[in-house]
Amino acid sequence: MYKVIVVEDETMVRRGIILTINWAALDCVIAGEAANGEEGASLAERLSPDIIVTDVKMPRMDGVEMITKLRKEGCRAKFIILTAYGDFKYAQSALRLGVSDYLLKPLKDGDLEQAILHIRSQIEQGKEKEAGDVSAPVLLFNADKKSKNKYVAEAIRYIRMHYKENITISTVAEYLEISEGYLSRVLKKETDYTFTSYLTFYRMQVAMSLLKDCRVKVYEVADQVGYSDTAYFSAQFKKLLGVSPSEYQERCGK
Repeated sequence: MYKVIVVEDETMVRRGIILTINWAALDCVIAGEAANGEEGASLAERLSPDIIVTDVKMPRMDGVEMITKLRKEGCRAKFIILTAYGDFKYAQSALRLGVSDYLLKPLKDGDLEQAILHIRSQIEQGKEKEAGDVSAPVLLFNADKKSKNKYVAEAIRYIRMHYKENITISTVAEYLEISEGYLSRVLKKETDYTFTSYLTFYRMQVAMSLLKDCRVKVYEVADQVGYSDTAYFSAQFKKLLGVSPSEYQERCGK
């Protein structure tokens, strides 16, 4: 399992991240937590985590200072930074330090899980840029997993049949004649994905299959998996796979 530490000065936010996410389902374990960058740096040096989730603005040592210190000491952990909208420009400096992802507060359901899955894919496929690996990345998503809940099973079947359309959780809930809240809860419980995340991952899985045909254009793939905006599709694809659709297509051809 991958070791994760959480560095966040707001106790409620920190505990929320640790307790509300099914880390075991992500093949991760929380190895430790810290309330500021100074404690976080010390913890990272001692535990050698694979992933560090950190706030930006913190007392004693902020997130950027902590990442800078750890990078200078040779820390190769993957970083996910959390930032309020107003602090975004400040957080951008962290991107130069090799941060894997940044998420805006307040976090939306599925955001952190999606970022973790992306990092896992990078680690497991050796997709660090310096490695120079040109093999096609793999998406860690099992669309064939069976569900014991009949509504979840029907929702997944509906997604597989209508993923090309502009569907939402309300669309599916109305079709199943249940409430959005109930569908959201049971889908997350059964699959560990929110509706939006599941739909996105399924669309990308289909897109990867289509892109293996080098004759197919990226904009055609985008349209076939439900994205009218090719640029948005490409951004989502790269966020999950670590490479652009065209680069993925090129690697599949090698």
